[in-house]
Amino acid sequence: MKWSHGNTIRLMLAGCAAAIGLACGAATVHADFTFSTPTNLRPPIWYGGHDPHGSCFSRDGLELYFSSTRPGGFSGSSPMFDIWVATRETMDAPWGEPVNLGPNVNSSEREIAPAISPDGLELYFTFYQDRNIRVCSRLSKDDPWSNPEILGPPVGGHQDQYPEVSADGLSLYFESMRPSGYGSYDIYVATRATENDPWGEPVNLGPTVNGPHGDGDPSISSDGLALFFGSSRPGGSGTWDLWVTTRPTTDAEWGPPVNYPILNSSGQDIHPAISPDGSVLYFESPLAMWQSSIIPIVDFNGDGAVDVADIDIMIDCWGTDDSLCDIGPMPWGDGVVDVHDLVVLVEHIVAARADAEDTDAVE
Repeated sequence: MKWSHGNTIRLMLAGCAAAIGLACGAATVHADFTFSTPTNLRPPIWYGGHDPHGSCFSRDGLELYFSSTRPGGFSGSSPMFDIWVATRETMDAPWGEPVNLGPNVNSSEREIAPAISPDGLELYFTFYQDRNIRVCSRLSKDDPWSNPEILGPPVGGHQDQYPEVSADGLSLYFESMRPSGYGSYDIYVATRATENDPWGEPVNLGPTVNGPHGDGDPSISSDGLALFFGSSRPGGSGTWDLWVTTRPTTDAEWGPPVNYPILNSSGQDIHPAISPDGSVLYFESPLAMWQSSIIPIVDFNGDGAVDVADIDIMIDCWGTDDSLCDIGPMPWGDGVVDVHDLVVLVEHIVAARADAEDTDAVE
């Protein structure tokens, strides 16, 4: 159902676009989101020669928890993975020097793949020796972490590992070798009614997401509409690739996973971590940690320009669930074409116009 005042709004927005001016952008024919070329995360997060193993953002995006074999850990002369945290002042600021979470969390064994709860008071991670999930807690962010406890039934006991907590703290995603799966490792989700309740019986995400090959390393977006994960399924670039599945609402089924070759190499690309605002993806390959911007495609008609024609297309789709123009507030949209999508489109028009003016000035 289109907006009844579509023609009026079209004229208003066309006028705004004309005032901004026509600007050129990258041409892409189909509706989707894409990624920038990955760049090495560099120090102080990446520490040369020490293989990272899983990371996650705090809900405000100002903390990064990750595991590393860098010096300063608690495993003695044979470095094992410890969990560390780096902080920054703002989302645009560089990361500060990482701090080890200390002996309450870390041991002489391997602690990997941390996942922080949205309130910052629970820390889930994989204890590699038995490949089960542990959890530490604290009363406030200024208090020390408790000693880890095994996450008990119904989660646990089936090599349940690589945890990921949803933004509301009510869903726990993880990979598992449970006998109810479709092959090797599958991705499951356990839910709870409140953050004070125990986790319920885990549910397999189903055959659209999981298959006969290994599927794991889940990272769920803040809006719950995009799931990034690793898989050894065919159709990728290497032995283990990153894949993305999306859904229009949190009650809907997950769509077919998509592989983005720009993220994947001929080797292993693993352990995705989405920033809370959905703008950046961190991931790893052996001995390296990478970052890539997640970019909505806003050239709806594929004519090589982001301009008034694209605004016109958006207004034609206004109020519908048309995926072509559903580009906000996250790059994968939210199931309806509305003001969130218009804001994203106008931001890209303005940015493209500024880039064009800078180019003209240089010439």
